Amino acid sequence: MQKRFENLRVLDLSTVLAGPSVATFFAELGAEVLKVEPPGLGDVTRSWKLPSEDPEDNVSSYFSSVNFKKKYLTLDLLNKKDHSILMQHISNTDIVISNFKKGDAKKLNIEDATLRKINPKLIIGKITGFGEQNERIAYDLILQAETGFMSINGEADQGPLKMPVALIDVLAAHHLKEGLLLALLSKEARTINVSLHDAAVSSLMNQASNYLMTHEKPKRKGNLHPNIAPYGEIFTTKDGNNITLAIGSDKHFRLLCALFENTTLMQSDAYKTNQLRVKNREALAKELSTLISGISMEALLSECLKNGIPCAEIKSIDQVLKSDLSKNLIREEIIEGKQTSRITSIAAKWK
Repeated sequence: MQKRFENLRVLDLSTVLAGPSVATFFAELGAEVLKVEPPGLGDVTRSWKLPSEDPEDNVSSYFSSVNFKKKYLTLDLLNKKDHSILMQHISNTDIVISNFKKGDAKKLNIEDATLRKINPKLIIGKITGFGEQNERIAYDLILQAETGFMSINGEADQGPLKMPVALIDVLAAHHLKEGLLLALLSKEARTINVSLHDAAVSSLMNQASNYLMTHEKPKRKGNLHPNIAPYGEIFTTKDGNNITLAIGSDKHFRLLCALFENTTLMQSDAYKTNQLRVKNREALAKELSTLISGISMEALLSECLKNGIPCAEIKSIDQVLKSDLSKNLIREEIIEGKQTSRITSIAAKWK
């Protein structure tokens, strides 16, 4: 599948994360991807550096995360000569990806109709913040705030909290990939527009239905799940490690009680069903905390895995990326003389 799109040509006019990650997805599957950047700084994420990164380096780790296997070209689209060069590339391109704000495409003379005069078969993919007709500049944080994610993320007794990755950008990118793949499948010249707003709201899933069907406004619960218990509570093992449980069914709960050889928990009227466990989750968490504090992490994880009980050690990022499960997901490349690394944009495996 790494050569699935080896005859596909993609022009990446986008910046930051969502659009570039879509272009990287196609590059990983063999497409020829040309990233066009404005003169001067280029993609703004080239400057988004950790304090430990070289200030003189033009390739940041952030930029590297969503730019892979691309060729790079600097063009000032307000310059007639540079604009002409872009149009030459448009003539033999299959997909164009952009994330311009309202009015920019007209100002740069790259509106859909203009591009399709050059290439009638062109597929155009666009990322916007709040829709094509909205001029508002949108970053992932703004969308996390505007679409309710921050209001339900964080501890109950603390303020709203953003997620530590640009998840709305990631979600929008996946939606755009789906749209572009459908356009390729239908072999039709289509324009696919995905707004960060719509991608975010469509991802509220059970939290949205909880409100729409019960009119109960979702609240911050930290790691706790509003519909399942115990699910998300953090427990400390005998050797000081943190673990969490995802007990998604009555069967899982019975297995957990059996592991602890605790018939009192299993027979308690307060914990017989998931709904009752949600209602009485604080008392249940205290009882489980006492039991788990007497077992080492290794022993507990081993027993849970053996008995089919969803349980996990809370790992740090370095532990994750050093694990055998993750090593094959790392992609490396030299960009402009700099060794770069990122995680693959493709989690699917084909047989």
